[in-house]
Amino acid sequence: MVGLDNIKELVYEIYALLQIMQYRGEASLQAQAHVYHMIFKGNPGTGKTTVARLLAKLFQSMGLLAKGHLVEVERADLVGEYIGHTAQKTRELVKKALGGVLFVDEAYSLARGGEKDFGKEAIDTLVKAMEDYKNQFVLILAGYTLEIETFMMTNPGLPSRFPIQMEFPDYTVDQLVQIAEGMTKERDYTLLPQTLFKLRQLLAQEKAEAVYDFSNARYVRNVLERAIRYQAVRLLGQHPNGSPGRQELMALRPEDVRVL
Repeated sequence: MVGLDNIKELVYEIYALLQIMQYRGEASLQAQAHVYHMIFKGNPGTGKTTVARLLAKLFQSMGLLAKGHLVEVERADLVGEYIGHTAQKTRELVKKALGGVLFVDEAYSLARGGEKDFGKEAIDTLVKAMEDYKNQFVLILAGYTLEIETFMMTNPGLPSRFPIQMEFPDYTVDQLVQIAEGMTKERDYTLLPQTLFKLRQLLAQEKAEAVYDFSNARYVRNVLERAIRYQAVRLLGQHPNGSPGRQELMALRPEDVRVL
Protein backbone atom coordinates (compact mmCIF):
# COMPACT_ATOMS: atom_id res chain seq x y z
CA MET A 1 0.00 0.00 0.00
CA VAL A 2 1.18 3.52 -0.82
CA GLY A 3 2.15 5.73 2.16
CA LEU A 4 0.57 5.01 5.58
CA ASP A 5 4.01 4.73 7.20
CA ASN A 6 2.67 5.26 10.75
CA ILE A 7 0.04 2.53 10.17
CA LYS A 8 2.63 0.09 8.80
CA GLU A 9 4.83 0.75 11.86
CA LEU A 10 1.97 0.06 14.27
CA VAL A 11 0.91 -3.09 12.39
CA TYR A 12 4.50 -4.33 12.60
CA GLU A 13 4.51 -3.65 16.38
CA ILE A 14 1.38 -5.82 16.75
CA TYR A 15 2.93 -8.53 14.57
CA ALA A 16 6.17 -8.46 16.63
CA LEU A 17 4.21 -8.64 19.90
CA LEU A 18 2.16 -11.64 18.73
CA GLN A 19 5.30 -13.44 17.58
CA ILE A 20 7.16 -12.78 20.86
CA MET A 21 4.11 -13.84 22.93
CA GLN A 22 4.15 -17.12 21.02
CA TYR A 23 7.84 -17.62 21.89
CA ARG A 24 7.17 -16.67 25.54
CA GLY A 25 4.41 -19.28 25.75
CA GLU A 26 6.75 -21.92 24.32
CA ALA A 27 9.36 -20.91 26.95
CA SER A 28 6.77 -21.32 29.77
CA LEU A 29 6.73 -17.57 30.45
CA GLN A 30 3.68 -15.40 31.07
CA ALA A 31 2.05 -14.61 27.71
CA GLN A 32 -1.13 -12.74 28.57
CA ALA A 33 -3.54 -11.88 25.80
CA HIS A 34 -3.60 -8.20 24.87
CA VAL A 35 -6.66 -6.21 23.82
CA TYR A 36 -6.61 -5.36 20.12
CA HIS A 37 -9.80 -3.29 19.71
CA MET A 38 -8.98 -0.21 17.66
CA ILE A 39 -10.02 3.26 16.55
CA PHE A 40 -9.32 4.29 12.95
CA LYS A 41 -9.40 8.06 12.40
CA GLY A 42 -9.17 9.90 9.09
CA ASN A 43 -10.87 11.18 5.96
CA PRO A 44 -12.62 8.89 3.45
CA GLY A 45 -10.45 7.00 0.97
CA THR A 46 -7.39 6.83 3.26
CA GLY A 47 -7.38 3.01 3.40
CA LYS A 48 -9.22 2.33 6.67
CA THR A 49 -11.38 -0.56 5.40
CA THR A 50 -8.51 -2.07 3.41
CA VAL A 51 -6.21 -2.02 6.45
CA ALA A 52 -8.97 -3.57 8.61
CA ARG A 53 -9.33 -6.39 6.08
CA LEU A 54 -5.55 -6.98 6.01
CA LEU A 55 -5.38 -6.95 9.82
CA ALA A 56 -8.13 -9.59 10.02
CA LYS A 57 -6.07 -11.86 7.73
CA LEU A 58 -2.85 -11.12 9.63
CA PHE A 59 -4.49 -11.86 12.99
CA GLN A 60 -5.80 -15.15 11.65
CA SER A 61 -2.41 -16.22 10.32
CA MET A 62 -0.88 -15.34 13.72
CA GLY A 63 -3.47 -17.48 15.51
CA LEU A 64 -5.20 -14.53 17.21
CA LEU A 65 -8.46 -14.88 15.30
CA ALA A 66 -10.07 -18.15 14.19
CA LYS A 67 -11.56 -17.05 10.84
CA GLY A 68 -9.99 -13.74 9.85
CA HIS A 69 -13.05 -12.32 8.08
CA LEU A 70 -14.31 -8.73 8.14
CA VAL A 71 -17.91 -7.76 8.92
CA GLU A 72 -18.43 -4.15 7.84
CA VAL A 73 -21.42 -2.33 9.37
CA GLU A 74 -22.80 1.18 9.82
CA ARG A 75 -25.47 2.77 11.99
CA ALA A 76 -28.43 1.41 9.98
CA ASP A 77 -27.20 -2.18 10.47
CA LEU A 78 -26.94 -1.82 14.25
CA VAL A 79 -29.83 0.46 15.25
CA GLY A 80 -33.35 -0.97 15.40
CA GLU A 81 -36.76 0.65 15.27
CA TYR A 82 -38.15 -0.17 18.69
CA ILE A 83 -36.95 -0.85 22.26
CA GLY A 84 -34.89 -4.02 22.45
CA HIS A 85 -34.52 -4.33 18.66
CA THR A 86 -31.11 -2.56 18.59
CA ALA A 87 -29.51 -4.85 21.18
CA GLN A 88 -30.77 -7.89 19.26
CA LYS A 89 -29.47 -6.60 15.88
CA THR A 90 -26.11 -5.61 17.38
CA ARG A 91 -25.68 -8.98 19.16
CA GLU A 92 -26.40 -10.84 15.92
CA LEU A 93 -23.75 -8.86 14.06
CA VAL A 94 -21.22 -9.44 16.85
CA LYS A 95 -21.92 -13.20 16.61
CA LYS A 96 -21.41 -13.00 12.83
CA ALA A 97 -18.04 -11.30 13.45
CA LEU A 98 -16.76 -13.83 16.01
CA GLY A 99 -13.39 -15.15 14.89
CA GLY A 100 -12.86 -12.00 12.80
CA VAL A 101 -13.14 -8.22 12.79
CA LEU A 102 -16.29 -6.13 13.30
CA PHE A 103 -15.70 -2.85 11.49
CA VAL A 104 -18.12 -0.03 12.38
CA ASP A 105 -17.85 2.78 9.85
CA GLU A 106 -18.91 6.33 10.85
CA ALA A 107 -19.21 5.00 14.41
CA TYR A 108 -19.83 8.51 15.80
CA SER A 109 -23.30 8.49 14.20
CA LEU A 110 -24.34 6.09 17.00
CA ALA A 111 -24.09 8.94 19.52
CA ARG A 112 -25.84 11.59 17.44
CA GLY A 113 -29.45 11.21 18.43
CA GLY A 114 -29.28 12.21 22.10
CA GLU A 115 -30.54 10.34 25.16
CA LYS A 116 -33.66 8.73 23.67
CA ASP A 117 -31.94 7.54 20.51
CA PHE A 118 -31.38 3.79 20.09
CA GLY A 119 -27.78 4.43 19.00
CA LYS A 120 -26.76 4.61 22.65
CA GLU A 121 -28.18 1.11 23.12
CA ALA A 122 -25.95 -0.12 20.25
CA ILE A 123 -22.87 1.36 21.96
CA ASP A 124 -23.79 -0.29 25.30
CA THR A 125 -24.36 -3.64 23.56
CA LEU A 126 -20.99 -3.42 21.79
CA VAL A 127 -19.23 -2.58 25.06
CA LYS A 128 -20.88 -5.59 26.75
CA ALA A 129 -19.94 -7.86 23.81
CA MET A 130 -16.30 -6.80 24.20
CA GLU A 131 -16.45 -8.25 27.74
CA ASP A 132 -18.57 -11.32 26.91
CA TYR A 133 -16.48 -12.37 23.90
CA LYS A 134 -13.04 -11.35 25.12
CA ASN A 135 -10.35 -12.09 22.51
CA GLN A 136 -12.88 -13.78 20.20
CA PHE A 137 -13.22 -10.82 17.84
CA VAL A 138 -11.64 -7.42 17.22
CA LEU A 139 -13.85 -4.33 17.15
CA ILE A 140 -12.70 -1.42 14.99
CA LEU A 141 -14.56 1.90 15.14
CA ALA A 142 -13.81 4.18 12.20
CA GLY A 143 -14.65 7.71 11.08
CA TYR A 144 -13.55 11.31 10.64
CA THR A 145 -10.93 12.35 13.23
CA LEU A 146 -12.87 15.18 14.94
CA GLU A 147 -16.18 13.32 15.09
CA ILE A 148 -14.56 10.15 16.44
CA GLU A 149 -12.73 12.11 19.17
CA THR A 150 -15.98 13.85 20.20
CA PHE A 151 -17.78 10.49 20.16
CA MET A 152 -15.18 8.91 22.46
CA MET A 153 -15.92 11.64 25.02
CA THR A 154 -19.64 10.77 25.11
CA ASN A 155 -18.95 7.55 27.01
CA PRO A 156 -16.24 7.69 29.73
CA GLY A 157 -15.65 3.93 29.49
CA LEU A 158 -14.88 3.94 25.77
CA PRO A 159 -11.30 5.31 25.39
CA SER A 160 -9.74 2.72 27.74
CA ARG A 161 -11.36 -0.11 25.76
CA PHE A 162 -9.58 0.91 22.57
CA PRO A 163 -5.87 0.91 23.38
CA ILE A 164 -4.85 1.13 19.72
CA GLN A 165 -5.69 4.34 17.87
CA MET A 166 -4.57 4.76 14.28
CA GLU A 167 -4.55 8.12 12.51
CA PHE A 168 -4.94 7.75 8.73
CA PRO A 169 -3.42 10.88 7.16
CA ASP A 170 -4.53 12.32 3.83
CA TYR A 171 -2.35 11.23 0.92
CA THR A 172 0.08 13.72 -0.62
CA VAL A 173 -0.33 14.60 -4.32
CA ASP A 174 2.69 12.39 -5.15
CA GLN A 175 1.15 9.45 -3.31
CA LEU A 176 -2.21 10.00 -5.06
CA VAL A 177 -0.44 9.95 -8.45
CA GLN A 178 1.28 6.71 -7.40
CA ILE A 179 -2.13 5.25 -6.44
CA ALA A 180 -3.54 6.37 -9.82
CA GLU A 181 -0.68 4.65 -11.66
CA GLY A 182 -1.33 1.45 -9.72
CA MET A 183 -5.07 1.56 -10.47
CA THR A 184 -4.54 2.15 -14.21
CA LYS A 185 -1.96 -0.65 -14.42
CA GLU A 186 -4.36 -3.07 -12.72
CA ARG A 187 -6.96 -2.28 -15.38
CA ASP A 188 -4.47 -2.54 -18.32
CA TYR A 189 -4.47 1.19 -19.06
CA THR A 190 -1.55 3.61 -19.26
CA LEU A 191 -1.31 7.29 -18.33
CA LEU A 192 0.69 9.25 -20.92
CA PRO A 193 3.25 11.74 -19.45
CA GLN A 194 1.03 14.72 -20.39
CA THR A 195 -1.99 12.93 -18.84
CA LEU A 196 -0.02 12.46 -15.61
CA PHE A 197 0.84 16.17 -15.63
CA LYS A 198 -2.85 17.10 -15.99
CA LEU A 199 -3.91 14.59 -13.32
CA ARG A 200 -1.31 15.98 -10.89
CA GLN A 201 -2.65 19.54 -11.43
CA LEU A 202 -6.23 18.38 -10.94
CA LEU A 203 -5.41 16.51 -7.71
CA ALA A 204 -3.45 19.44 -6.27
CA GLN A 205 -6.37 21.78 -7.00
CA GLU A 206 -9.01 19.44 -5.58
CA LYS A 207 -6.92 18.73 -2.48
CA ALA A 208 -6.45 22.46 -1.81
CA GLU A 209 -10.12 23.29 -2.28
CA ALA A 210 -11.69 20.36 -0.38
CA VAL A 211 -9.87 20.62 2.95
CA TYR A 212 -12.31 18.64 5.11
CA ASP A 213 -14.05 16.22 2.82
CA PHE A 214 -11.39 15.28 0.27
CA SER A 215 -11.95 11.60 -0.48
CA ASN A 216 -8.32 10.71 -1.31
CA ALA A 217 -7.93 7.37 -3.15
CA ARG A 218 -11.69 7.25 -3.69
CA TYR A 219 -11.50 10.55 -5.58
CA VAL A 220 -8.64 9.17 -7.71
CA ARG A 221 -10.68 6.06 -8.56
CA ASN A 222 -13.71 8.16 -9.56
CA VAL A 223 -11.57 10.44 -11.79
CA LEU A 224 -9.99 7.42 -13.50
CA GLU A 225 -13.28 5.60 -14.03
CA ARG A 226 -14.73 8.74 -15.60
CA ALA A 227 -11.58 9.10 -17.77
CA ILE A 228 -12.02 5.50 -18.95
CA ARG A 229 -15.62 6.29 -19.97
CA TYR A 230 -14.52 9.44 -21.83
CA GLN A 231 -11.76 7.47 -23.54
CA ALA A 232 -14.33 4.90 -24.72
CA VAL A 233 -16.54 7.64 -26.24
CA ARG A 234 -13.50 9.33 -27.86
CA LEU A 235 -12.19 6.07 -29.39
CA LEU A 236 -15.58 5.09 -30.80
CA GLY A 237 -15.84 8.52 -32.41
CA GLN A 238 -12.32 8.32 -33.87
CA HIS A 239 -12.56 4.69 -35.03
CA PRO A 240 -16.18 4.04 -36.02
CA ASN A 241 -15.36 1.05 -38.25
CA GLY A 242 -13.01 -1.11 -36.18
CA SER A 243 -10.60 -1.51 -33.28
CA PRO A 244 -8.27 1.42 -32.57
CA GLY A 245 -5.42 -1.02 -31.81
CA ARG A 246 -3.80 -2.13 -28.56
CA GLN A 247 -1.81 1.05 -27.79
CA GLU A 248 -4.80 3.36 -28.27
CA LEU A 249 -7.05 1.05 -26.24
CA MET A 250 -4.62 1.36 -23.34
CA ALA A 251 -3.70 5.06 -23.52
CA LEU A 252 -5.57 7.60 -21.38
CA ARG A 253 -5.00 11.03 -22.93
CA PRO A 254 -5.14 14.44 -21.18
CA GLU A 255 -8.55 15.22 -22.73
CA ASP A 256 -9.97 12.11 -21.03
CA VAL A 257 -9.11 13.41 -17.55
CA ARG A 258 -11.65 15.95 -16.29
CA VAL A 259 -12.82 17.48 -13.02
CA LEU A 260 -15.59 15.49 -11.31
